[in-house]
Amino acid sequence: MNCPQCGAPVAPNARFCTNCGARLTPAAAAPSSFIPPSGESVSMADVYDNRPGERLDLPEPTIVGTGVGASGLRYKIIGTTMQAVVLEVPAGQTIFSERGGMSWMSANVQMQTNMEGGLGGAFKRMFSGESIFMVNFTPQGGPGIIGFSAELPGKIVPLNLAPGQTMICQKDSFMCAERSVSLDIHFRRKLGAGFFGGEGFIMQKLTGPGLAFVELDGEVVEYTLEANQMLKVDTGHVAMYEPTINFDVEMVRGFKNILFGGEGLFLTTLRGPGRVWLQTMPAMNLAKKLAQYMPTTSSSSGSGGINLGNLFTND
Repeated sequence: MNCPQCGAPVAPNARFCTNCGARLTPAAAAPSSFIPPSGESVSMADVYDNRPGERLDLPEPTIVGTGVGASGLRYKIIGTTMQAVVLEVPAGQTIFSERGGMSWMSANVQMQTNMEGGLGGAFKRMFSGESIFMVNFTPQGGPGIIGFSAELPGKIVPLNLAPGQTMICQKDSFMCAERSVSLDIHFRRKLGAGFFGGEGFIMQKLTGPGLAFVELDGEVVEYTLEANQMLKVDTGHVAMYEPTINFDVEMVRGFKNILFGGEGLFLTTLRGPGRVWLQTMPAMNLAKKLAQYMPTTSSSSGSGGINLGNLFTND
C-alpha cells in the first residue's frame, strides 16, 4: 500500500503517512480467520498464535482517554500502568516539551531545540535542576503524530487550562503542552516547606490558556478542601494542587511517633480552599524500595551481587 499523496509505502492499517503526514483512509478490515465458539472469548494465546510467514497483528493498547486541544490537536492516552499520550497535531501548530521527552514522531514533524525564555529562563531552570533546553515540535505539510511516554508507572493527566488558570505540579511531572501554555518555576515561600516538604523549594507552574499533560506516580486521589480545612500528607505524595491551597509542613508530634512511627519528622499540610491531587507511589519511595535489591559490594571480597536476603523477605 502506498500513500496517494507522496507515493511512499505505508502500512495497510496506517492512519497517516509517516513520510508526508497525509491522512489515509484505512482499508476495510479483513475477516478474522479465527472465530471463537459462541460465548467464548479470544485469549492472549490465540492473539499471538500466528503461523510461520503469517502477518503478526498485535492487539492495540487500551485507550483510556481522548480529547481536543485549543489549537485543534487531538490526543489519546493509551495504556493502563505504563501510559503514553499520542498527539495528532495540525500542520503549523507547535507542541513543546523538555529535552528528551519525545518518544516517537512522524517524519514531517520539525524539531527545534532552544533556551526557552532566554538566559533568564534557562538560569531559573538550571537553578531548579530542570533541563536548560526546551524542544518545539511543529508538523509541516500536514498533520503530524507525536508520542510521549510516562517514565514511571502512573497516570497521565490532561490539563485543559482556561486563560490565566494555573496549576501547581510536582517537579518533573510536566510532559508536553500546546505553545499557548506557560511553563514556569514555582518557588515555595517558606523555608520549612522548601527544606522538608518532600520536593524541595521547586515545583512547576502551568498557566493557560491551552492543553498540557503531566505524569503523576501511581494512582491519583483527588480531594476538595473547604476554607481552612486541612489535610496532612506524607511528604512526596503531593502531586498537584490549585494555587489557592496553602502548602506548609509541620513536625510530627510525640516522641514515640518520631522514633518508632516510621513517617519521618515532618508531614506536609494542605489547607483549603481548593483541590489537591495525591499520588500513591512517589518516585522517591519506589527508588528506595528498589535500592534494597540493587547489587551490593562485599567489603571482604570486593565482588558485587544481588541482595537475595531482601529479595525473598516479605516487607
